[in-house]
Amino acid sequence: MPTAKRSGARRARTYDPGRTWTALTAQVRALAAAARELDERRLALPSGLPGWDVRLLLAHVVDQIEATPRLLAEHPPAAAGAGSRAVDLSAWAVSTAGIADRLDDRTRREADRVAAEYGDGPAALASALDAAAARLAAAEAEAVRTDRLLPHHSGPMTALDMTVTRLVELVVHSDDLNRAAGLGIPLDRGALAAAVRVLADALAVKAPGAAVEVRIPPYAAIQCIEGPRHTRGTPPNVVETDPLTWLRLATGRTDWGTALAEGAVAASGERADLTAVLPVLA
Repeated sequence: MPTAKRSGARRARTYDPGRTWTALTAQVRALAAAARELDERRLALPSGLPGWDVRLLLAHVVDQIEATPRLLAEHPPAAAGAGSRAVDLSAWAVSTAGIADRLDDRTRREADRVAAEYGDGPAALASALDAAAARLAAAEAEAVRTDRLLPHHSGPMTALDMTVTRLVELVVHSDDLNRAAGLGIPLDRGALAAAVRVLADALAVKAPGAAVEVRIPPYAAIQCIEGPRHTRGTPPNVVETDPLTWLRLATGRTDWGTALAEGAVAASGERADLTAVLPVLA
């Protein structure tokens, strides 16, 4: 899906519009299908996110699917001035920690809206997800544009980058739902790859440097953390993990010590400890 090109001191990825859209719609379909399997017992289970049960998490997912069409309908932000640029994906990822209370309030209002519009049972949430998917599908042509800016809490963002952020959100929350309610939602390969890369690149921005190499095969490898720069051979400080463990570390679903103790992360070198720079997106 992405290509990478040199931009100053770090690599900036670009994402293919067609492949991004295909991955997003595949993940939306998988989520919507899984929602039809839910019953009241599983809707009431804790989601793993503080203060949210599975019902609230699904209401949040509905809101996330509808975010791009909703922003496309708003008045576009002013064009970036000379020397300025749109908020990129890394800036989006590291900006999320400051809006937790706002997000909780919005999610609860969305749950009330879904209940008022569709009802309060499991079938209501499935219907809300189907309706959100239909609104997203209708926005395809505009949602993958790189020349259209959308208003966003972190600043103007291109429509395509906003759509890529939806991939991150839906992959992370599919994994949340699988662990909370045993849904078995498949993770689209393209969506998973994009989510891993976005969060890896965000770590490189949050903790710039080249002392540690973080590898998430087969999708990403980045350098981060200040310190002696490695140029040849095997890096002295290496962290390696699998895509799902990386997503959980990068979003605070698991902590560094736990992942290390369980063998889900391999770390070598005196600087290969990411405790101080995780999570990336919270």
